Amino acid sequence: MHLTVFAVGSRGDVQPFVALALGLKRAGHDVRLATHQIFETFVTGYGLEFAPLEGNPQAVVGTPEGRAWLESQRNPFQFASGFRRFMGPIIRRAMHDAYEAARGTDAVIVTGSAFYFGTSVAEKLGVPYIQAYVQPVHPTGEFSSALFPVTTIDQWAVNYLTHYVGGMMIWQLMRPLVNDARREFLHIGPTSVTGPFVESLRKRLPVVYGFSPAVIPRPRNWPDFVHVTGHWFLDYPEYEPPADLMAFLEAGPPPVYVGFGSMASTDPERMTEIVLSAIKRSGQRAIFLTGWGGLSQSDLPDDVFKIESAPHDWLFPRMAAIVHHGGAGTTAASLRSGKPTIVLPFFGDQPFWGQRVEKLGVGRQIERKKLTAETLAQAIAMATGDITLRERAAALGERIRAEDGVGVATRIIDNYLRERARSSVSVPA
Repeated sequence: MHLTVFAVGSRGDVQPFVALALGLKRAGHDVRLATHQIFETFVTGYGLEFAPLEGNPQAVVGTPEGRAWLESQRNPFQFASGFRRFMGPIIRRAMHDAYEAARGTDAVIVTGSAFYFGTSVAEKLGVPYIQAYVQPVHPTGEFSSALFPVTTIDQWAVNYLTHYVGGMMIWQLMRPLVNDARREFLHIGPTSVTGPFVESLRKRLPVVYGFSPAVIPRPRNWPDFVHVTGHWFLDYPEYEPPADLMAFLEAGPPPVYVGFGSMASTDPERMTEIVLSAIKRSGQRAIFLTGWGGLSQSDLPDDVFKIESAPHDWLFPRMAAIVHHGGAGTTAASLRSGKPTIVLPFFGDQPFWGQRVEKLGVGRQIERKKLTAETLAQAIAMATGDITLRERAAALGERIRAEDGVGVATRIIDNYLRERARSSVSVPA
């Protein structure tokens, strides 16, 4: 079968779906990955078909206005206003691009916010769709919403409401944009008030989640067509580290990793100052990922080394602890490494993953408004010196490494599509 996967967001958001697409390709499917143009080389480098989708996440994250919007989730009116401004043009064009990308395909896999236009494209083409996510979106009372996490109250009813109210708020923001694009590009009628998510529940359409049940146990109220498969990792076994990186690692004890992926701080100089001071206070060595406001290696002390990039599966197991922004992919990689994790969340689902790290007892979350050199130094000291915490992190990493998330998800999707194909074949009279 030919499958088209829609994936949007940052490199960290898209990467798990490259891993899933490769699993489906190994299972015998032809797979096209539709995502942002900036990831074309990344996708085709793995032998996957590529199709472009409107949008460049860096164009939003990289501007003060975009960062202010993304960080306004706790202010519904500000978030709604920014949503229409930033997402309106993207959604309209993405609907057109997704329709072109999926022509001739047998089924589509919709992920993240691509769900909203991907389901419309599947409807227009008359093909099935499967949902795939790396953060929980189905309502439950066992934890609060990943996009609207509650930190002060942990009660079943309150948690459930964060999922329901938050999901409906996002859909009502999306609905006029989606309906305009459906009418203009797909020439089909508007969606229902409750939207495609409720419809997918009614139809019992399969869902695969790319996170570990050791990290988020499957909620008891989730229906049986919602599957928690394990994380979807994309590894780099052929990676050859540069000589200067190896020399730094071999020159002393394991360092602390500090990196925030594609996140852009509103004040990178202040962030750099806080991190360098915290590292010095903690007495640890460190590796910095780039993104530090023009910081060069000559600006850094001898016990801090700056890198452009390195695969997490290679680098993280060599660290003493890992400090990052709390993206789903980076959190998964840090937990798999078995090293303690410190999360400094920016927006989106990142506070949720920071809370999850604390709940698992394998690290700490520090809200950025509370971030100082002292609080970060204390967290690093805990991560590197608390034996019980380090043992919990190591045990969790071992459980995650024993899983085959891509394999499990691939079998679920493959079985569903083959069974659906068999049942759709008419039996001669």
